[in-house]
Amino acid sequence: MLLCMAPLPAAYTEWAAPAVLRPAVLCVWGQTARQGSETLVLPDACTDLIWEQGRGAYLAGPDTAAAPARMVPGTAIFGVRFPPGAGGPVLGVPLSELRDQRVDLAELRPAAARRLPGTLDPESAAGRLLDLAGAMVAESTADNDVTQAARLLRDPQLRVEDVAAEVGLSLRQLRRRCDAAVGYGPKTLQRILRFRRFVSWIDTGHGTDLAAVAARVGYADQAHLTRECVRMSGLTPAALTRMRRTA
Repeated sequence: MLLCMAPLPAAYTEWAAPAVLRPAVLCVWGQTARQGSETLVLPDACTDLIWEQGRGAYLAGPDTAAAPARMVPGTAIFGVRFPPGAGGPVLGVPLSELRDQRVDLAELRPAAARRLPGTLDPESAAGRLLDLAGAMVAESTADNDVTQAARLLRDPQLRVEDVAAEVGLSLRQLRRRCDAAVGYGPKTLQRILRFRRFVSWIDTGHGTDLAAVAARVGYADQAHLTRECVRMSGLTPAALTRMRRTA
């Protein structure tokens, strides 16, 4: 289950997941750190299984705020990303336990971690990580109700109560199962998905009228966008826009 990715590019790059891993895997990604490499990882409601040269394998749980990531220049890193709702079932652990954390794979799957030491060459590590992801996906059972709820919650106008009714769950059941499969409740998921729409808008390079984009992506007004952006990225919308477009 190998992808053609050796050597890993210097810039962060994503590839489509192998067909056998879809839809439980959103994408695979990798890069080799450049001089002074530092990245601000923004919340995206996803969970990542990662191998890092010199460290080995670990899990990046679902974030609720930005997390700075620093890498030693020349370090290769490769990841498998699970979309909202898939991470909990695939990993076999309630994602609420991994929220805002980076956890060594050895704590959850010691045998698998031993096959992914930080001393591997990147191409071998990528192959082993994909094989591990494939095995975990094959062994897991998706929570289809939460997967459907996550799709519906991309609409910021929908009430969580209506989403619960649409998928045939009580509000309490939806909260409990979202905690396990996503890492937090449906209202937090909806907020993060809305924030990611703003980030995607930034990355497309469109105009800078923040009042207009706030309405477009589902915020009540520009002030609402600013509060949520600062809460999730630590930056104002204008500052986040400058940072990502400069990068």
